[in-house]
Amino acid sequence: MPIIIVVILLGIVEGVTEFLPVSSTGHLILANALLGYHPETWKVFNVVIQLGAMMAVVVLYWRTFVAVIMGLIKREPGAFAFVRNILIAFLPAAVIGLVIHKQIEAMLGSAMIVSVALIVGGIAILVIERVVKPGDIASVSAIPWKTAMAIGFIQCLAMIPGVSRSGATILGALCLKVERRTAAEFSFFLALPTMAGATVLELFTNRHDLGPIGLPMIGLGMLVSFVVALVVIKAFLAIVTKRGFGPFAWYRILAGGAALAWLTTI
Repeated sequence: MPIIIVVILLGIVEGVTEFLPVSSTGHLILANALLGYHPETWKVFNVVIQLGAMMAVVVLYWRTFVAVIMGLIKREPGAFAFVRNILIAFLPAAVIGLVIHKQIEAMLGSAMIVSVALIVGGIAILVIERVVKPGDIASVSAIPWKTAMAIGFIQCLAMIPGVSRSGATILGALCLKVERRTAAEFSFFLALPTMAGATVLELFTNRHDLGPIGLPMIGLGMLVSFVVALVVIKAFLAIVTKRGFGPFAWYRILAGGAALAWLTTI
């Protein structure tokens, strides 16, 4: 298969899955396995193209970011609380990610870990949806700083491929009494420093060898993931507002089960 087709396919996978609670990294690892490519070859590509999907958040929520910047200039408490919560929630992943970076990279090559994590995560979503009562924290700036920090530590679970960064943060926020839409949006905003940090670390670590994919193909993958994510974010918010996270839980269980069955036969 021509490399440009593979890049476009992986860009689509990233754009579709980055903000859904289904694990974009896990899906990229499984896609590499299905296409017959060794994950080590694509590890830099798989991390860096996530920045394309992140930019979709900036475009869709530009009014929010402008309002926060203007609020900071005017010294509005809500703007400072918004930035505080994002930074506090980002810190655990930044510190822990640096400490165990090598262990994380080792897991990125395991499609088996992804398959199991998909199934376990799907079951966890179903349990949380049934047990946790709706919260009443209805804006990012209204989240208490201790709650933001707790969500940040929960996000660290997503260092295990297949767990899902968005899934961990959204469900963690729900358990901590954050309203559904706000939990999803907080996860989107938290993705910006988290994935920017992961991208910088990956590029710095592999600065002398970006692999055989090359910067032009990485750029194409970022562009594709950006365009696809623009559509997916709006659709995702509409689904979770009306139907919750159940559909994604069942998808995780079915996809993880199918991948596990396939991996045990090869």
